[in-house]
Amino acid sequence: MARILIVEDDDSVRTFTARALQIDGHSVEQADDGDIGLEKVIEKRGGYDLVLSDIRMPTMDGISMAREIAKDFPDQRILLMTGYAEQRERARDVEKIVVDVVQKPFTLADIRTAVARALTGQA
Repeated sequence: MARILIVEDDDSVRTFTARALQIDGHSVEQADDGDIGLEKVIEKRGGYDLVLSDIRMPTMDGISMAREIAKDFPDQRILLMTGYAEQRERARDVEKIVVDVVQKPFTLADIRTAVARALTGQA
C-alpha cells in the first residue's frame, strides 16, 4: 500500500486520520506542524506517495509547506484539508501543486475515499 505523511496540528484529527488510513493498509507517518512535515519530506527525499496536510497550522501552514515541497519535489502528491471556507479559497492559489482539498469535518469513509482518489490521480 501507500506511504503517507499526515501533517495536522490537532492530535485527535491526526490520530483519527492515521487510524483510518492504516485500516486500509497504508504506512502512515505523522507530523504536528508544517515545518516538521517539510523536514520529513526533505529527509525522505519526497519519498511519500501522499502528503495529507491541514491548511491552518501555527508555525507553517499547509499551503506554505506545499509550496516549499513543490520547489524540490514537484511530483510529490499533496492533499490538503481544512474546516475553513476562506482557507479553501486560499488553496486555489496552489491548485497546480495540490491534488485536492478535503472539507472538515469528514467521516472515516470521506477521508479514505479522498486519499484513494488522490493516490490514483482521480481527485
